[in-house]
Amino acid sequence: LRELVSRLHQRGVQVFLVSGGFQSIVEHVASQLNIPTANVFANRLKFYFNGEYAGFDETQPTAESGGKGKVITHLKEQFHFKKVVMIGDGATDMEACPPADCFIGFGGNVIRKQVKEKAKWYITHFDELLKELEE
Repeated sequence: LRELVSRLHQRGVQVFLVSGGFQSIVEHVASQLNIPTANVFANRLKFYFNGEYAGFDETQPTAESGGKGKVITHLKEQFHFKKVVMIGDGATDMEACPPADCFIGFGGNVIRKQVKEKAKWYITHFDELLKELEE
């Protein structure tokens, strides 16, 4: 993944992380991949002043059904992207296409039958995408 993101950056492609996970974890991954925190869309945890867990920020688009698609719509409007490709391993990633123009199913961590069967392009290793970038 690190090599793929690096090559995309070399080509001037902006990379975003859109996740139903929590911001603090996803931002750590983003930093390892040299993805700016402004390009991270994830759920935020809330805490009371005494430090106790208070829930999650329900105003984040990723906190609701169809939220990943809303993020992609927002990105397309904000940056006027001509093409957006979504890569993911889950049904909520697949559901974000459309508005994403293409969905690539990923089974490198876990193979989800529904995603594998419905994705037009399904990969199990990022080397497959690196080869496509070389061509």
